[in-house]
Amino acid sequence: MDTVVSTRSNRLTGWVPRTTGFLRAVREELRKVTWPTRPELVKATRMIIVFSIVLGLTIGLMDYVLQLILVEGVARLAR
Repeated sequence: MDTVVSTRSNRLTGWVPRTTGFLRAVREELRKVTWPTRPELVKATRMIIVFSIVLGLTIGLMDYVLQLILVEGVARLAR
């Protein structure tokens, strides 16, 4: 029974050092990160916006063409 009590107390009291260690490790990893410069960030954002627009137009065009083929084509076959 002593091992059960000591295990519970270790879990309860051990979370503070574990959390502190984790936060220190996170801080060290964030120091290693190479953050983009403002021009790099602007360029990447523009690329993402353009890509999103192109992808949206492509999907919209494919939807329109497939609707014409499947809906209108099937309706013509049924006549």
